[in-house]
Amino acid sequence: MPSIHVVIATVGRAQVVRQTVDLLADQTRRADGVLVAAVDPEDVAGIDSARGRTQVLFSEKGLCRQRNRALDALENVADIIVFFDDDFVPAPNYLASVEALFVAHPELVGITGELRADGVRRGGFSVAEAKAILASPAAPPAAMRHRHELYGCNMSIRMSAARGMRFDENLPLYGWQEDIDFTSRLGRKGRQVSTGAVTGVHLGVSGGRTSGKRLGYSQVANVVYLQRKGTMRRDFGYRLMMQNLVSNACRSLWPEPLIDRRGRLLGNIIALLDCLRGRVDPRRILEM
Repeated sequence: MPSIHVVIATVGRAQVVRQTVDLLADQTRRADGVLVAAVDPEDVAGIDSARGRTQVLFSEKGLCRQRNRALDALENVADIIVFFDDDFVPAPNYLASVEALFVAHPELVGITGELRADGVRRGGFSVAEAKAILASPAAPPAAMRHRHELYGCNMSIRMSAARGMRFDENLPLYGWQEDIDFTSRLGRKGRQVSTGAVTGVHLGVSGGRTSGKRLGYSQVANVVYLQRKGTMRRDFGYRLMMQNLVSNACRSLWPEPLIDRRGRLLGNIIALLDCLRGRVDPRRILEM
């Protein structure tokens, strides 16, 4: 049977990642390894009290860099790598379902689970709420659906197809759309799907994220960069950019308590001005 390793990149959210790692012990098919890619020891404080055996790897800060160090470590070890956000709660049969699908469908190179709920859009969930959602009755999973790209909060990749591939480190810090870039390239190697047979809850925990201004800049600059690179479809990119611009502009008048809409709008404007000047670059957020 294939070797399955879970990778979780984290920074500044030790309690969250400890809970997530602990929950992996409830999987009906245990992971062959769990690797947490962190930046400082404080990022994984208390993780040794979580159930199961966890390997910790330290790297420079940045989601792409952290995931790449994990890929370096697991390149010749894992058959399947499952990437989870540090606030993703998988259904108990998540890894078993991933394994069954990859074994039954050799043409598959990537799978993303269909969320039962996403706290990013609902103000966040607790672990207890996530467990209750997963325990409640769900509609029978629909047939697998083709995906051009996968959703990075929970995605599984076949390493024989992804060997040598890395996340683009020109997308610094939180990355933003790094999953689109990586899996757009992976999709050239075979079939990618989403399915309700693989599911979970994204808690949407706030904290440890990029500042509003930086994220706002990335919402424009990263789209332009990936469109030029050829890994983001133009229609998808323009739609995504416009949705964020309109949302930030409208909601900056009455911003949500935990979202820096005005900072995001400022970042959007700076990036648009940089586009006009011909100097837009995702790495500029490192100067902000």
